[in-house]
Amino acid sequence: MKKTKQVIRLSGVAVTLGLLLIGCGNRSSSNGKKQPITWMQTSELSSMDISKMTDMISDTTLNGTNEGLLRVVKGNRLIPGVAKNYHVSKDGLTWTFNLRHSKWSDGTPVTAKDFIYSWQRTVTPKTAGEFAYTFDHIRNAKAINAGKLAPTKLGVSAPNPYRLVVHLTKPQSYFKYLVSQAYFFPQKAAAVKKFGSKYGTTSQDMVYNGPFKLTGWTGTNDTWKLVKNNQYWHKSAVKPNQINFQVEKDPSTVINQYQRDKLDVATLSGQQVQQYRHNRQLHIRKNAQMWFLEMNQKREPFFRNRQIRKALSMMINRQQFTSKVLADGSTPSKDFVALGLGSRNGRQFADQAYVKSAVTQNVAKAKRLWAAGLKQTGRKKVTYNLLADDTDAGKRSAEFIQSELEKLPGFKVTVTNLPFKTRLTRSSNGQFDMVLSSWTGDYPDPMTSLSNMTSHSSYNNGKWTNHRYDHLIDLAEGRDANRPQQRWQDMIQAEKVLAADEGVVPLYQAAVPQLVKPDVKGIQFFPESPEWDWQQLERKG
Repeated sequence: MKKTKQVIRLSGVAVTLGLLLIGCGNRSSSNGKKQPITWMQTSELSSMDISKMTDMISDTTLNGTNEGLLRVVKGNRLIPGVAKNYHVSKDGLTWTFNLRHSKWSDGTPVTAKDFIYSWQRTVTPKTAGEFAYTFDHIRNAKAINAGKLAPTKLGVSAPNPYRLVVHLTKPQSYFKYLVSQAYFFPQKAAAVKKFGSKYGTTSQDMVYNGPFKLTGWTGTNDTWKLVKNNQYWHKSAVKPNQINFQVEKDPSTVINQYQRDKLDVATLSGQQVQQYRHNRQLHIRKNAQMWFLEMNQKREPFFRNRQIRKALSMMINRQQFTSKVLADGSTPSKDFVALGLGSRNGRQFADQAYVKSAVTQNVAKAKRLWAAGLKQTGRKKVTYNLLADDTDAGKRSAEFIQSELEKLPGFKVTVTNLPFKTRLTRSSNGQFDMVLSSWTGDYPDPMTSLSNMTSHSSYNNGKWTNHRYDHLIDLAEGRDANRPQQRWQDMIQAEKVLAADEGVVPLYQAAVPQLVKPDVKGIQFFPESPEWDWQQLERKG
């Protein structure tokens, strides 16, 4: 890949920053109060609609402004949220949650009916919620989402305002983690009705039951704030009164803003990370986000050819991609499931399911497979577009993948870089040939990723279909749900089927390289979703 002027310029900026990072002290306003912490985001806030949000920025923000039955904290521990306690029946099919007396930001009570309404709204077909599939284990959820039953038939009930009973069709050991996620949060029916089509599209068109309230978000701007929610049941444990958020995509601007104390927490890119690898203000946080190449197998029959898909994967030098192009602490993928999402008998799932040939560059074999695939599809040359984010990393990633794939004879790759929100919409709607996509695991179990690749999953944007894969996932989620060893083997075999068939092309497991000012304390990071919790964030020193 060509070295651009931008990369050369960034290296120079980084050297300057290395001399200026020292001495960032305790910053206060003119009245003596400490300034709010300003946190950088790499992409826009897409949606605050609990039933419709799909991206990590929205998910993380909702985790700050709202709360579910349980709450995940560092170390994958679960603590009480709206539910002060819960009970699971011996057969694992009935979960009973006892709710505390908490309030919405408008002062009205949060009740069990708010959870029932929210879940019903998400699985209703007309809502088109992409997380609807995560409710599949709840009685009648699948039939409702298929339009065969009314939403009121969902297997949840409220014997009284502060007790929620959930009936599952089959055991689901990780259901406790699901109810801590944003798509299981409560929603107030009166608010959804009041705001109508604007619900969740701006900070004003929403109510909140979590630690913070969102302010200053118009739906399209690149800045917003979280302010302490005085109606939150545990507000005494929330340290910051306000956190400012600012979207920055240009690496040089990030550096400039950090130097000028306009950013307190900033995400670095590429060569900047290498320049500051010995600086104490740099923190490399390994997360469970996997990046991969999706091919539109519904719209483009060419990509249904297995040899074509395998050829694309074998052309990519993942080690060069992560160490030279990204250079931000990311590592080459072993498979679709991230390292850290589950282990058994002391071994990581990703290690046990590893199919080395599926993620290893082999140019000679790739070209043979490519030639065979072209012959089978009756093509001599093809041109397809690669969709990617308009961030610095997105642009560099797309350029590298383009350069690798165009080494295949007769393959022309064009690139389109779009704002994150637009790229997300096009991906969901199937408006792409190829797209660089990512997924961050929601809970510490391989199923958080594997379930996305079933033929019926709304997150399977490329519409890859494999009946063997679907069957193995059904076994893990059904017959073997209460048999840990058998379930584990089902998932391993499913991952190997996905890898051998190259349903998607795994690329790398991401890392978050951050510069953090010395006086900023209390950052809570999770490898899985929701990634951040800001309740303990404060300025000290």
